[in-house]
Amino acid sequence: MATTPELQDRPRVLVVGGGYVGLYVALKLQKKIANAGGIVTLVDPLPYMTYQPFLPEVAGGNIEARHAVVSHRQHLKQTELIQGRVTSIDHANRTAVIAPADGSDNFEIPYFDVVLAAGAITRTFPIKGLAEKGIGLKTIEEAVALRNKVLDRIEVASVMTDPAERAKALTFVVVGGGFAGIECITELEDLARAAVKNNPRVKQEEIRFVLVEAMGRIMPEVTATQAEWVVEHLRSRGIEVLLNTSLDNAETSIKLINMADKSPAQEFEADTLIWAAGVQANPMVRSTDFPLEPRGRVRTLPDLRIGGDEGIVDNAWAAGDIAAVPDLTGSGLPDGTCVPNAQHALRQAKLLAKNLWASRWEKPLHDYKHKNLGAVAGFGEWKGVANINLLGRIGLKGPLAWLAHRGYHGMAMPTFERKFRVVFNWIIRFFAGRDLTQLIDLDRPRASFVSAATPAPKPAAAAPAPSEAPAAGAPGSAEATKVDPQQAVSANAK
Repeated sequence: MATTPELQDRPRVLVVGGGYVGLYVALKLQKKIANAGGIVTLVDPLPYMTYQPFLPEVAGGNIEARHAVVSHRQHLKQTELIQGRVTSIDHANRTAVIAPADGSDNFEIPYFDVVLAAGAITRTFPIKGLAEKGIGLKTIEEAVALRNKVLDRIEVASVMTDPAERAKALTFVVVGGGFAGIECITELEDLARAAVKNNPRVKQEEIRFVLVEAMGRIMPEVTATQAEWVVEHLRSRGIEVLLNTSLDNAETSIKLINMADKSPAQEFEADTLIWAAGVQANPMVRSTDFPLEPRGRVRTLPDLRIGGDEGIVDNAWAAGDIAAVPDLTGSGLPDGTCVPNAQHALRQAKLLAKNLWASRWEKPLHDYKHKNLGAVAGFGEWKGVANINLLGRIGLKGPLAWLAHRGYHGMAMPTFERKFRVVFNWIIRFFAGRDLTQLIDLDRPRASFVSAATPAPKPAAAAPAPSEAPAAGAPGSAEATKVDPQQAVSANAK
């Protein structure tokens, strides 16, 4: 184990993860813990929190990528920040092992309280070719890459003459019919439609978007009637919706199968394969001594303390996608826990901070009980669906749902500074239109410099010109060097 870097020597609240839960817990506790003589330490491999509901809009060119993230360093000024991953936790000894993001040696860090807030990662299946060909939509980097790829494929296809290659470039496949998948495919379809209008060499009917969903319906967060309307809406925009269908292979082409009998469904080629088929709890929890439930989440009590069959684990807390928090409203998952979404994570984080602070002074703790406010989704400009639970259930679709989507997430975006930037993006978009600028070579930023700094190879030496043959009868010519046999005999006789 490497020597621990110079860190604060004070009682530590260790926050594992800097997403929704980690950011809000640190925001709410940093000043209180510091004034009490302690320190809040947040560990995350990224220097920012990503507001994931905005990723489809980033991919669609409606929001600047940096405005959909919240800087840890800028907003957590009284928090000790470590860029790295917590690889294991030994709660019995109150220590955690951290792997720095720069690849240097792991080190150990002590703590008094620990908050598990590592969130979730993309859930995949062992499908051949998926890891090599697919891309998710869980990070800001993926959203930017998708935006650039859609624009790039349209531009490249516009000069292609091979019909098969052209069709492959202009085919975009999204696997997963939940909120993430639907918002992703609709925003990208809007982006592609706008890009085609600017490119006279590509026709809208050449663009092909395919949504693949293994279940018999999409978007379980809304009513069945609303889900059927969404399918009709997608198909009206030319998006192919394939229900009860699954991805079987992606090595050389996209091979789909029918879920009912696993028989072949379709096979075609596509340059773009987007995987949005769910998430799973961050597997780092398997390297801890905390109790886990069958889905791999940490077991918690309603007050967000970690607890299992052997009782409460002192000074250990968890919330968000990594935690199996009981849903006291009875409207959660079949196992009685809260649905893993941003709405619960944000509210759990605020309660966790209050309860952790209350536990320091032996004050009563409060249970988490939050009635689901509903669900909102945007499908591109002035399009969307919403299911709002205020005075009864209110179902919205079209422009009103789109406004509800933007209103809710605009308010939910952490920090006033980020709210202002996002809303300003929307205002600019309203007057100036969607930004269709394509950024290339982001994965090779030094390519231009390397090309300029590398000396061009010297041109190959020109082959020597063939020498002219001497004129007939001239000295050196074949005729001039011929010797008459009789003259040669006469010369020898002399």
